[in-house]
Amino acid sequence: MSDAAPDGCILEAPDLNDIRAAAERISSQCVRTPFLEMETATGRNRSRLFAKAETLQRTGAFKLRGAINRIAQLSVCERTRGVIAYSSGNHAQAVALAARLYDTRATIVMPSDAPINKIERTRSYGADVIFYDRQTQVREDFCAKIAHEGNLVLVPPSEDQRALAGAGTVALEIFEQAAELGVTLDAILVPCGGGGLTAATALVAEQLSPTTKIFGVEPVHFDDTERSIKDGQRVANAPGAQTICDAIMTDQPGALTFSINQPRLAGVLTVTDEDVVRAMKTAFNQLKLVVEPGGSVGLAAALQLADQDNAKQVESKRDHAKSIAVVLTGGNIDTQRFRTLLGPTE
Repeated sequence: MSDAAPDGCILEAPDLNDIRAAAERISSQCVRTPFLEMETATGRNRSRLFAKAETLQRTGAFKLRGAINRIAQLSVCERTRGVIAYSSGNHAQAVALAARLYDTRATIVMPSDAPINKIERTRSYGADVIFYDRQTQVREDFCAKIAHEGNLVLVPPSEDQRALAGAGTVALEIFEQAAELGVTLDAILVPCGGGGLTAATALVAEQLSPTTKIFGVEPVHFDDTERSIKDGQRVANAPGAQTICDAIMTDQPGALTFSINQPRLAGVLTVTDEDVVRAMKTAFNQLKLVVEPGGSVGLAAALQLADQDNAKQVESKRDHAKSIAVVLTGGNIDTQRFRTLLGPTE
């Protein structure tokens, strides 16, 4: 194991043993979420499409897995100090609940334009919320200053071995559940913000199913992982870019997650906000699941494969995958916004 970074984060990729240990550690607090086959057939070969419903996880998103795995390993001294995290909402709620479960206090740094329902849910778990302006302030720097002043333990969403190990339990379950159905997956499409879940999924696939291709999926204008891989170095998104996918509006890939994703991803796909709304409607109509925009981008990309609307982008990357899984990473969206985005449903 490498030395811990100055802020206490372990900047080293977890191995399969770390991820399996995380699965055991979080099993009493996290849900083994359903793995559902969808009616939609993808691609010319009528591929099978499966959805991992992390919308049904406690706190409504996969982020609880990493938060529990990290906070469960705090020392007695660290729990006395308290924890701090930065997040637009899903990691915020996860850290807030995990802190309450393990008897420590949580401070959460959130953008001032975060969805109200995510702010309220974070506070409902007992966390203190501090706001920053995502247009003029760097969240990592803002959070680091508060952490230093308050002697708080940082729990990042992905730039830590223990957070990534927790996220990797999603992929462990996907491969277990696919095997239970007698399915060998050709590809998994994973929503990609900071790149943590994508990286963790790629690490698990590398060990358990090397022939399964892992694709990150990003919103248009937030394609920093795709551009970073092409450039061979981390690059940032343009200031002021907008998307309805608030959960994955990150500035650039994390250093640790990029080092994992760069050599392992089969590619990165991009989707528009219109594609995302279509995916949200599909998940609601077929699976009866409420999925937030950022949690829907993997399904949006799978639906691109189905109708060939973006054949030029997808054709060179899909290699005619026959069994595809998508991760529906979160369902934290308020009722009015969900109704407004979807409009009339089938």
